[in-house]
Amino acid sequence: MFDKILIANRGEIALRVLRAARELGIQTVAVHSTADADAMHVKLADESVCIGPPPAKDSYLNIPAIVAACEITGAEAVHPGYGFLSENAKFAEILKSHNIKFIGPSVENIRTMGDKIEAKRTAKELGIPIVPGSEGGVHDIATARKVGKDIGYPVIIKATAGGGGRGMKVANSEAELELAVSTAQSEAKAAFGNGEVYIEKYLEKPRHIEIQILGDGQGRAIHLGERDCSLQRRHQKIWEEAHSPALNAKQRDEIGARVSNAMAKMSYEGVGTIEFLFENNEFYFIEMNTRLQVEHPVTEAITGLDLVQEQIRVAAGAALAYKQSDIQFSGHAIECRINAENPLTFIPSPGKVNDVHFPGGLGVRVDSALYSGYRIPPYYDSLIGKLIVFGKSRAECMMRLRRSLSEFVVDGVETTIPLFQKLLAEPDILDGHYDIHWLEKYLARTKM
Repeated sequence: MFDKILIANRGEIALRVLRAARELGIQTVAVHSTADADAMHVKLADESVCIGPPPAKDSYLNIPAIVAACEITGAEAVHPGYGFLSENAKFAEILKSHNIKFIGPSVENIRTMGDKIEAKRTAKELGIPIVPGSEGGVHDIATARKVGKDIGYPVIIKATAGGGGRGMKVANSEAELELAVSTAQSEAKAAFGNGEVYIEKYLEKPRHIEIQILGDGQGRAIHLGERDCSLQRRHQKIWEEAHSPALNAKQRDEIGARVSNAMAKMSYEGVGTIEFLFENNEFYFIEMNTRLQVEHPVTEAITGLDLVQEQIRVAAGAALAYKQSDIQFSGHAIECRINAENPLTFIPSPGKVNDVHFPGGLGVRVDSALYSGYRIPPYYDSLIGKLIVFGKSRAECMMRLRRSLSEFVVDGVETTIPLFQKLLAEPDILDGHYDIHWLEKYLARTKM
């Protein structure tokens, strides 16, 4: 086991990793920008190192500064959390060259699954069902037209290096195709420095289902069930639950077995998530996240496993401690992402938190680095906490969520808590009848 790890992140996920490490008896090093000098993870870590000014490119994305912090403190490994450098193959490669363990998959696995086209090709080879679309990148309109004709409209154009909905456009007919392709290429070039795009069949009312996997890098892998992440705004998830209201046990077992077998063939190490669109009882692979997910707590709630501790254990060389038959699912869990944003306009609301009160009680968990007097900086993602509730059934879970939201107080800044309270009055949400387009349609016709 490691003696000391460096946490290359901030906010609630940095605190989450710190707590998992401390329970394992591992010392922690927090890195931070000057804007995060008073952050909770900095206060609680055994050591801290300032790695730069507020802009992420000068601090949390500053690879030389992070490597230097490891060398100064003697950290043997780095946990990247999510976002920032968590799926950066170059970062993992540089750490390896300095004999520092990257707590995550191999450089090769990150690189393969980080390229959307290569990931799709690999998934197909491993027997994972994929969305019909172009075999590779589409560089000219003639090729785009041929793909559109072959798979049928509507189609969606995506950036090969994309994420977060950028470089993504829908064409409902051939007449719309040329503008959609050129716009997606321009957005992708501006956002990622890579203008390559590919085309897939656009599914009209799919759900977003993801399968959590855990592998030890030694040819063993298991799945930990699915999460339903269909409530999204601009391709950003706001609500996740496990299990999905749309799946039955047979579907769960079949797709889980297929995915875990594929990851075993890849000798995948650590946690990862295979994301699918699900429509008409069919799964279609869209991407893989080779890291811990924001929504991992709902999986922890229904399995009883600490995913961060499992990441650390396998990174330290331990074999997988579980067989698939050891994994037992229990109850239902829902996570709401609490953002410091206006609940109607979603404009960020940084500033001083005058007071904060987290809900509690049976089956209630809050992952947050907030405290009274903390000043939320304007430089980073507006996620300030995650409310996770667990119940014996989905109905009990919803009742517990309603009560917990009424107790959750963040004074001094606006939050998205009122949005979730409104959603809990919607029959579609209560019944679990929603798809990836539901929330945006709801927001377009509703005033808070």
